[in-house]
Amino acid sequence: MIDRVSVAPAEGYRQRLLAHEERAERLKAIHVWVGYLRLLLVVLFLVAAWFTIFQRYGPRWLVAVPMVLFVAVGVYHGRVLRSHGVELRAAEVYRRGIARIEDCWVGMCERETRDLSAGLSAKLAASLYAADLDIIGRGGMFELLCTARTRMGEEMLLEWLLEPAAVGEILERQAAVDELRDGVDLRERMAVAGEAVVVGVQAEALREWAEAPDVLRQGWMPWFAGVLAVLAVAAVVEWLRGGSMGAIGPIGALLIVLLVEAGVRRPFQRQMDAVLEGTDQALKNMQLLAALLEQMEGESFESARLREIKRKLSSHAVAGSVAIARLGRLGQYRDSMDNPIVRVALNLPLMYSVQLAFAIQRWRRRHGGAVRLWLEAVAEMEALLSLATYSYEHPGDPFPEFLEGEAGLRDGARLEAVEIGHPLIAAARCVRNSLQLGGETRVLMITGSNMSGKSTLMRTVGVNTVLAMCGAPVRARSLRLTPLRIGASLLVNDSLQEGHSRFYAEIERLNKICSCAEGGRGSGGEAGMLFLLDELLQGTNSKDRLIGAHGVVWALMQTGAIGIVTTHDLALAGMEGLREGGLKNMHFQDEIVEGEMRFDFRLREGVAMKSNGVELMRLIGLKV
Repeated sequence: MIDRVSVAPAEGYRQRLLAHEERAERLKAIHVWVGYLRLLLVVLFLVAAWFTIFQRYGPRWLVAVPMVLFVAVGVYHGRVLRSHGVELRAAEVYRRGIARIEDCWVGMCERETRDLSAGLSAKLAASLYAADLDIIGRGGMFELLCTARTRMGEEMLLEWLLEPAAVGEILERQAAVDELRDGVDLRERMAVAGEAVVVGVQAEALREWAEAPDVLRQGWMPWFAGVLAVLAVAAVVEWLRGGSMGAIGPIGALLIVLLVEAGVRRPFQRQMDAVLEGTDQALKNMQLLAALLEQMEGESFESARLREIKRKLSSHAVAGSVAIARLGRLGQYRDSMDNPIVRVALNLPLMYSVQLAFAIQRWRRRHGGAVRLWLEAVAEMEALLSLATYSYEHPGDPFPEFLEGEAGLRDGARLEAVEIGHPLIAAARCVRNSLQLGGETRVLMITGSNMSGKSTLMRTVGVNTVLAMCGAPVRARSLRLTPLRIGASLLVNDSLQEGHSRFYAEIERLNKICSCAEGGRGSGGEAGMLFLLDELLQGTNSKDRLIGAHGVVWALMQTGAIGIVTTHDLALAGMEGLREGGLKNMHFQDEIVEGEMRFDFRLREGVAMKSNGVELMRLIGLKV
């Protein structure tokens, strides 16, 4: 059961931060004193050696006392250093949390999106809104939301942001996030588990290793190798006893056994090396995975989604962390082969590497199929914990309500927002507006001067719809909507490499949005389209712009889509035939006070009756 907290998020974080900083300082002091103690033990060893060995005062075994103490103190010192590292990492977790609450988080943990999997990279490139709505990049929603420590956790959260889910899936995520919201202890343990890596576990490489087919198919080999190892040990024991073992003697018998072992190993050496070498990289990935699995295994959950995640954590009734620990021990045996004594004295006589390679292969055969489930479970848990962290740190952000059945899809796409704001704008500066799309009002045509808030409103509606469709809370007093896909044209630019102008790039994007809207038309329970078009067709002359804008907006309305269009061209606000079909004019306004342009960023009904372009040019000194 997840432990619940009752204090305010910021205050709770500050209390925990102070506690971890105090423990880190105490451990740092212990680290210093233990370092002095280890130095003192070295001096005591030298003194004991001088008096007992060279001066022959006292028994020589006294030399072993400081040596044993030095080893014991070294083990303790290692634990202190690890605990100190954990406390520092936990403190950093709460510093970042406080920064997010206080809206000063940008750049603290920017997430790289350059080495994503091929499938997700393709989705990102094909997205009709990711760049326009600041989903990725510095200061984007992904940076704000993501607390994952594994690459697959990052990718799952990003995929949720890029691909709207079905309502049933969204409701399951909401229930899981609601259960995890106050689980600060669980989030802390997940954040500090394992090694101090920012992002670890390369899932694809680990899956390939775990699910690779057997390369050692000689089932008789472990048994035969065991018999040869027994014979080698018997020959050595007989030699130590001074036995004869017939005419060849124990040394001769040992040499014969070694030659047979070398002959047996040689044909399969390459396959065994492949198994052993591949395990090294797999274990590097699995160390963090095992630590995260261990934290998840200790929790009990109530929501269906979280119970399903926990069901994936075991393999053949063995906990995933335990199974990986067994593989870890095999990895330690593998590392011991780098020791010259082990390689010479144990490897060939005891067929050490043969037994080890087959043991690893048996582990992979038994648990390899479960690795994919473990990776999926950790990835989904990290994605849910990211949303739960956001929900905990922003308690005023509610879950959206989805309209279905008679109140929803029967009337087409709908979106009803009360006091909706942008989650990437600091709360102190965020101005909220209310709006409604659907029913009699299918399109909002927003006019207004430069910098008055038109584009920001579209981004606000778009990013909150993205959050709603991935199962996260939204920045609004309330948000009611039908399932929606998003098509946005806000940051379309020209392409020097492809030789495309901005206008050409824009009409290509518009074509994709129209095709996407048309593809969902008449598809029953599929999500409708929300389109967001900023400064529609501004790259052409006014006549073509009016004709094109009328055609694009009308085509989108015919598919049942809803949306927002912004423009400076007042001719678009009076497009004949569209107002009767559901177009409504809204605007933002401004005023110049003491030579300074001021905005209130409030959405109002009607068409803007003035512009500020000339005033802005004059204010900065242009001779117009």
